[in-house]
Amino acid sequence: MKLNTRIIIHIMGLLLLCNGSFMLLAALASGIYKDGATMDIMLSAIVTMLFGMMAMFYTRGHKKEVKKKEGYIVVTFGWIVMSISGMLPYLFSGSIPSITDAFFETMSGYTTTGASILDDIEALPEGILLWRSLTHWIGGMGIIVLAIAILPLLGIGGMQLFSAEAPGPGGDKLHPRITDTAKRLWLIYFGYTVLETLLLKFAGMSFFDAINHALATMSTGGFSTKNASLAYWNDSPIIQYIIIVFMFLAGSNFVLSYFALTGRVKRVFQDEEFKYYFGFVAIFTILATLGVYFKADVPVSDFHPMVWGKAESAFRHTLFQVIAVITTTGFVSADFTSWTHFLTVFFFGLMFLGGSAGSTAGGIKVMRHLLIIKNGILEFKRTLHPNAVIPVRYNQKTVTEHIVYNVVAFFVLYMLLFIIGSLVLGFLGLDFVSAVGGSASSLGNVGPALGSLNPVSNYNSLPAAGKWWCAFLMLLGRLELFTVLIVLTPYFWKKT
Repeated sequence: MKLNTRIIIHIMGLLLLCNGSFMLLAALASGIYKDGATMDIMLSAIVTMLFGMMAMFYTRGHKKEVKKKEGYIVVTFGWIVMSISGMLPYLFSGSIPSITDAFFETMSGYTTTGASILDDIEALPEGILLWRSLTHWIGGMGIIVLAIAILPLLGIGGMQLFSAEAPGPGGDKLHPRITDTAKRLWLIYFGYTVLETLLLKFAGMSFFDAINHALATMSTGGFSTKNASLAYWNDSPIIQYIIIVFMFLAGSNFVLSYFALTGRVKRVFQDEEFKYYFGFVAIFTILATLGVYFKADVPVSDFHPMVWGKAESAFRHTLFQVIAVITTTGFVSADFTSWTHFLTVFFFGLMFLGGSAGSTAGGIKVMRHLLIIKNGILEFKRTLHPNAVIPVRYNQKTVTEHIVYNVVAFFVLYMLLFIIGSLVLGFLGLDFVSAVGGSASSLGNVGPALGSLNPVSNYNSLPAAGKWWCAFLMLLGRLELFTVLIVLTPYFWKKT
């Protein structure tokens, strides 16, 4: 089967045009704030859009058919092309002069990881800060398209199960056409972003800070405009509670938001994954709050009507960090690695949970954990009754063995890559805690890690090879492992 390279190049050109258009928004902000980076960002946009137009012009009249191979290549190399072009504002403005650092920051943005190499974020021009947040938002939009439209068609990591609830043949589809489904979810994504921006502005943030944090929240990215992240607003609990709500929404299935907004609220609470997602957040928050209240010190705000001393502060910071880690948003209101040794290990474990399928969150995803646990429990019954047919059920529907095997394979591969990732970082000179934390955080697109990569530090201490390696892990985790790894196999490139 001959590869349709023209459609691949055409789509890459379209992606570059979109990327350049968003750069123009950053250039506009730069001009409004007169931060001195306007022409640099504008030049980046022109170069990006020029390459995009050339690619599309060269491939005009292409065969409009994207098969599985083309799909894998478009998804994998699309993220890389976006990251390469996304470096330009950093490089041209001199905000991040190193190609290695610029690529790391950009890949961290598009994969919505939120890990940063910047020591002084507040020193950056406003236009660059907005571009940094926009890379999150663009990546988040892309993840919605992947989850809703592309991955189910490619059969990636059990996402076929989700396809039955979105565009595929099933009772929960939003619209029979994938493009219309994606448009509806993009509209919800955009609407949430606008609403959060307004609420944060009314709660006391500047408009610039509000829009940046809204972009980072809805994409579950975590880039902040402040060096201290959300700890900067520890004296404004209402701001942190607003972000908590929107982090939770961003980590839930966007199809459920569509159901809720169209009056089908009952469908939300009937969804098995959502019930467990909500339950995990509640249980883990209660457990961690008790640990923080009795064993750790947390910043307590004074002279605020919403503050009731250490109990409220312990609850708020714990809830904030539990949701930030589970949804892989990575915002920081406090250094959870300084609370207790138990809570450090506790939050490390949460890095492997992830949000819901069909959300902008990274990680393994709650749905996969559910299927693995259910299948594991049923193995006991199958052992006692070897001749019985005992299928795994999800949302009261039977899950095919193929999907169960796919999910188990994903989990095994994920853990194997985590171990390999840790070994590589250890080989590059990181201590054990930093190596395992950096690997788990990068692969899960979490952001903050452990050790020298803790929530109040950054990734600048990594050697150059470590930054490239972590960027690769971010890409693997964001694109559901198989999408990237299959492109690296010799078999993929054989003509069939």
